[in-house]
Amino acid sequence: MHAHPPSPIDVAIIGAGPIGIECAVALRHHGVSLRHFDAGTIGRTITGYPREMRISSSPERIAIAGVPFPVPHQEKATREEYLAYLRAVVRQFDLPIETYRRVTALTPTDDGFQLTVTPSTELVGGDPIIPPPTSNDEANPASEIVHARRVILAIGDMHRPHHLGIPGEDLPHVSHFFLEPHDYFGRRLVIVGGKNSAVEAALRCHRAGANVHLSYRKPDFTETSVKAWNLPDMRNQVKLGEIGFSPETVPVEITREAIRLRHVTNGEETLVPAEFVLLLTGYDQDPTLFRMAGVALEGELGRPTLDPETMESNVPGVFVAGTAVAGSQRSHRLFIENSHPHVAKIVRAITGKAPPFATEDASRLARDLPES
Repeated sequence: MHAHPPSPIDVAIIGAGPIGIECAVALRHHGVSLRHFDAGTIGRTITGYPREMRISSSPERIAIAGVPFPVPHQEKATREEYLAYLRAVVRQFDLPIETYRRVTALTPTDDGFQLTVTPSTELVGGDPIIPPPTSNDEANPASEIVHARRVILAIGDMHRPHHLGIPGEDLPHVSHFFLEPHDYFGRRLVIVGGKNSAVEAALRCHRAGANVHLSYRKPDFTETSVKAWNLPDMRNQVKLGEIGFSPETVPVEITREAIRLRHVTNGEETLVPAEFVLLLTGYDQDPTLFRMAGVALEGELGRPTLDPETMESNVPGVFVAGTAVAGSQRSHRLFIENSHPHVAKIVRAITGKAPPFATEDASRLARDLPES
């Protein structure tokens, strides 16, 4: 390992999504010394979105750091357009983000925190998830020790799929990620889930030529769970029989040829042929770094304990920003557009000054967002 620096930096930011990037721009503007790490590339949660997916928030609400985000078609931005925008923001402010550098240990010290930072190849040709750190990471000769007075955890909330724990979930034709509708052309595809991610996947795969069947544990889709433009489309495709639908069912077993569904009220079971299965049942946050730092987690979702005025946790010097604030979200009420106020609160707490760009008022942004 490298010899530790003579004095700690002011801030270490962990996570280079939109809100982590926005924090970096504001703090560097005020002369704060920092280092910025991400286990993957910038915006790595967004890289896991389906190709050409349109982001539900309008472009101006997901723009960051005061940089306008114009889109040529005056509609919702696609995944690809937003990733290009993030790259442009990083270039514009010349942010020295250290991508593919995982923080594998985070320990409070007398004058701040000690971080172990290890090279990572996650996301290079693999699934869009980052595994939790292991003890082997700290023994890596390429690891570096970094000392920081404060830490900002902008780590997001979608680190690993929410597993159902049923037989066959680990078969090779089963996935918790939907990236490309073309992959399912001409094949029987069963999708489990009924919120927007599942509904949008079903519609796109159907139009790409897949034979799609959807299983959902509730009797119908809801306006709070599905984007306004997808809901009537999905209901119409089900009504026409173009997309199969098994309401009030849950999967209990997956084989190489089919998926077994059980009705949630009468217990009846149905075997639905399936050449591919997409389990779009949500994702969980990895709380490892919170626990390493000593941050208290609340409730079933593991929300970090925070001062709402400063976004500082119960551990002095540890701040949390972005969707990481919500723990393992089950309804995605917190997104980029209503996380901007976190930046202003953290910057004021650390520097005593406001960010150099306008930040939307939290009350104006505190509205329900479609569930993903």
